[in-house]
Amino acid sequence: MQLLTWKNLSASARIAALRRPTQSAQPAVAAAVRTIIAAVRRDGDKALRRLTRKFDGAALRSLRVGEAEFAAAEKSLSRADHAALRTAYRNIRAFHSAQQPKDLRVETQPGIVCEKTVRPIGRVGLYVPGGSAPLPSTALMLGVPSQIAGNPVRVLCTPPDRHGRINPWILSAARLCGITEIYKVGGVQAIAALAYGTASIPKCDKLFGPGNAFVTEAKQQVTRDVAIDLPAGPSEVLVIADHRANPSFVAADLLSQAEHGPDSQVMLVTFSENFAARVQAYLERELAGLPRAAIACRALDRSRVFIAANHAEAVAIANAYAPEHLILQVARPRELLADITTAGSVFLGDITPESLGDYASGTNHVLPTYGWARACSGLGLADFQRSMTVQTASRAGLKKLGPVVEHLALAEGLAAHQRAVRVRLETLSFVAAVYDRRSNTRRRSQTAATI
Repeated sequence: MQLLTWKNLSASARIAALRRPTQSAQPAVAAAVRTIIAAVRRDGDKALRRLTRKFDGAALRSLRVGEAEFAAAEKSLSRADHAALRTAYRNIRAFHSAQQPKDLRVETQPGIVCEKTVRPIGRVGLYVPGGSAPLPSTALMLGVPSQIAGNPVRVLCTPPDRHGRINPWILSAARLCGITEIYKVGGVQAIAALAYGTASIPKCDKLFGPGNAFVTEAKQQVTRDVAIDLPAGPSEVLVIADHRANPSFVAADLLSQAEHGPDSQVMLVTFSENFAARVQAYLERELAGLPRAAIACRALDRSRVFIAANHAEAVAIANAYAPEHLILQVARPRELLADITTAGSVFLGDITPESLGDYASGTNHVLPTYGWARACSGLGLADFQRSMTVQTASRAGLKKLGPVVEHLALAEGLAAHQRAVRVRLETLSFVAAVYDRRSNTRRRSQTAATI
């Protein structure tokens, strides 16, 4: 990890130091993604089989996972495995169930009632990464909120291994969430299939799930035709640690993200070179025993350690980077939280590792990367729903508000908008006048009869 003192960097050097490693390769990535999407749109299932054979080494007879495969997957896991999945499921469900919105009804002025009601999105496409590290946790993070939201159609895509099999943990997690429509398709081709549909895979209204730089780019390219959750790409973490932090904890948190992939990035912001050196020593010690050490090393080569002058400067660095995960290993982390404005998910204190959020604390681990935390939030229940507004006007309400709307419509030069109000007001006035004449006639007749 490169060591940099923040105050010694120029403005341009600071921007360069915070740049993600995959951003420099975007033109090549974008071109490759366009080619794959075009192939899937043109050739459908035939392209999916060809691309799966090319990228995953699997020759598939059927793209869809069958019931026997579900049964075999669940049987292959131990009781302890299933118990761990169920615990994570319960916690994720508890946190997301608490996000359930309530319908809203407001009388904005007498006779004018405005409402907001929520409905599930009809068809959602869920992407679960596979490859070198299959992620059953992502199946839970997507499956649980979609289950609570009640999306009528839920389609999950994930890449197979070279034998055409899906990781049993992913299948068991999906089954726990009630997902039965799963396809053995990964990468850009999965995003294209979910966005545009093929003979086997239905076109979806919105796509969800993280992925590598190619998957993230694919999601961006299909947004002209389908909604997506958020830009969620290669994993990243930024740790702010003061002198009293445990350097072995800091090193462990950095490595937990570095092992995701060579395009992951980890950042450390601390206040002395001495502490940075202690963390580096633990990194080297722990790397020696990691199964994915080679991957982690490649991520660490493009990661940074920043020496900040004080807590305010450390927070400024974090906000400028806008990390997917932010860990505050400082004496009073909640005091810093008030000034944190851009992070996907924040972890407070020494004994709150980021791994809790990745798996089982209850928060969602599908989070904005590449600095998108400046504008996007992490995944939640609301992302699987859509809201509709409803309004109702009484006669009295229209009489009161109608002239205001007419005035504003004419100010914009939209006469038909104004007429839509005017014809109603005129009709109401005519009906009222007729009613008054009839009422007066009845009263005169009753008076004459009395006399």
